[in-house]
Amino acid sequence: MRHPLIRKYGQGDLHFVTVSCYQRRPLLATDPKRLVFLKILDAMRERYAFRLLGYVVMPEHVHLLLSEPRIGDLSKAMQALKQKVSRELGTCAGSPFWQRRFYDFNVWSYGKVKEKLEYMHGNPLKRGLVKDPKDWPWSSWSHYAKRGEGLIRIDPLEEKRGVRDEESRTS
Repeated sequence: MRHPLIRKYGQGDLHFVTVSCYQRRPLLATDPKRLVFLKILDAMRERYAFRLLGYVVMPEHVHLLLSEPRIGDLSKAMQALKQKVSRELGTCAGSPFWQRRFYDFNVWSYGKVKEKLEYMHGNPLKRGLVKDPKDWPWSSWSHYAKRGEGLIRIDPLEEKRGVRDEESRTS
């Protein structure tokens, strides 16, 4: 029996989201495809009014750290993102571009923000795609490490919004 997916929205948390390509195929393996993904992500950020605090685009999946949208909810925003990317980059054989669902983890403390950013930015190294995070332009690493401009704007972490002190977390 499948376990139902429970999403917790409306608490003001940030969300660590993972979306995977269908059957973990490397459908985002080229620079032009990754650029299209980022362009669409930026458009969805504007459309749904969420803050983007971090990302990494890997060949077969994407990690995002973002706020809850002010327009709609996270499920609707992710559905729109995945649909638009599918239309732009759809596979030739007509098979799906994305896995059906997305993984969502509520990020409620500064410690968890740091943990998730380090995980994302270390992903290309762990996979052996680069030897240093600075060599993978498809992440928010340059924003945090060098306060540099990356391929897409990273929003600031607003204090008292989206994360709480470790001690104030209640389940």
